[in-house]
Amino acid sequence: MLKQSNQAIIAAIILLIATVIAGVFYALRPPAETITIVPPELIVDVAVAEKQTLSIPVNSQGSVQPRTQTNLVSEVSGKVVAVAPQFESGGIVDANTLLLTIDDRNYQVELKRAEANLAAAESNLSHEKGMAAVAKEDLRKYPRKHASNDALSLALREPQLKEAEARLQAALADLSYAQNNLSRTKIRAPYRGIIKSRNVDLGQYVTTGSQLGDIFAVDRAEVRLPIPADRLRYLDLPSARQPNAAPKVSFENDLGQHWQGTVVRTEGVLDERSRVLFVVAEINDPYRLDNPGETLMMGSFVKAEISGKQIDELIAIPRYILRAGNKVWVLDKEQKLVNRDVKTLRTEGKLVYVYEGLDNGDLICLSTIPNAVAGTKVKINHQSNTSTLIESINQHNTIATLNVRSIPQ
Repeated sequence: MLKQSNQAIIAAIILLIATVIAGVFYALRPPAETITIVPPELIVDVAVAEKQTLSIPVNSQGSVQPRTQTNLVSEVSGKVVAVAPQFESGGIVDANTLLLTIDDRNYQVELKRAEANLAAAESNLSHEKGMAAVAKEDLRKYPRKHASNDALSLALREPQLKEAEARLQAALADLSYAQNNLSRTKIRAPYRGIIKSRNVDLGQYVTTGSQLGDIFAVDRAEVRLPIPADRLRYLDLPSARQPNAAPKVSFENDLGQHWQGTVVRTEGVLDERSRVLFVVAEINDPYRLDNPGETLMMGSFVKAEISGKQIDELIAIPRYILRAGNKVWVLDKEQKLVNRDVKTLRTEGKLVYVYEGLDNGDLICLSTIPNAVAGTKVKINHQSNTSTLIESINQHNTIATLNVRSIPQ
């Protein structure tokens, strides 16, 4: 019993000593290092808003068509005896180029017959004038005091003279008709253009009215552009009141090639179903035969941007920064995010035109910030390239947008 009691006392003493040692070590431990978690700093691109007078473009699209095109039709009958090499689909011809020749032998005969008839009519008229002069001299020598006017007219051979003059006029008309028919045996290009199609070939017999082919002019091309009724107010279009209005148009195809044109007229009637007005724009020298540049072929589909009216007090912002509810992030003096409500005039392409809600000098946040909260402090990216900011708003330089200037450090 005594032995067991001693063992219990020893165990208690050892446990007490271990507890004291552990307490000493705990008291002498180094202080724990405190780690402060700092949220990542938001760096944003900004632009300084400045109200400007802007031209709001109107976008449309359409197909390129020739301004002038002609069906070549035979005006005489006969066999085709010659075809010019250029008279093929795609052939480029100058004005008055000989395209096709019809057998003219019968028309040469008709011309000679008309010339002979004219000579006979001229001779007959000369004879009648001589006879009338003789009759007039006889009447002067031997006057007929009691003769009627009709009798005097017959005596002076006036009816015969008028008949001879009429025959001369008829002979002249026949000669002109024969000359015209002879010239019509040669089919010529009415203007500088491109052959669209050819419908006849060598040795083929054609009649009056036969379709010989098609040609279109290359001096100008046209594009019909549909404009919705609610966007007409942004354009100065040609009309009876302002016939000199001619908005500029920038065209672009799917390959990124560009051409310039001008609105020359409107079709004057709104489509009852679609509520659009078609305006017609012209492009000079689409095939670039006289000027350097890319060829714009007929039938090409192009996108169009029509320059609009000048409107004051507008700020154009990139479409991607406008959030639901027409809200935009701007920075206050402490560089904290402020949720700003704006009123927009119109959205066109990549731009939104703001007329209320932004003032001169406002710092507009151009960066997209996921889950942003109003009051969040941000840092301005002073390394931003000004041109990069402009490119983020508009990839081409057709109109002015945000005025971006350097941000003070």
